[in-house]
Amino acid sequence: MDNKTVSIVSYITIIGWLIAYLVGKDKLDALSKYHLRQSLGLAIVAFIFGIVINILVAISPFLGMLGIINIAFLILMILGIINANNMQMKPLPVIGNYFEDKFSFIG
Repeated sequence: MDNKTVSIVSYITIIGWLIAYLVGKDKLDALSKYHLRQSLGLAIVAFIFGIVINILVAISPFLGMLGIINIAFLILMILGIINANNMQMKPLPVIGNYFEDKFSFIG
């Protein structure tokens, strides 16, 4: 895979991130590393949010409507894919700036 493809695939679930990281880890450029960090951060935030929502729904089923906020994570994923396709190193809205310098194992 070339670096642009690695950047795009990294946003497609955590399995896509693992494939992108393992296949391209030897020849990553700055763009790929940036998008791997952004997509991993997005996956972690979405996972934690899902756990919190499930706990809240177990306490009060009325709060099940909060699950619709998951659409925001889908929108962030699409924005990340668009940025990767355009070869831009733009952070994701709201959470992207936090993950720009995290995950040092990526590079």
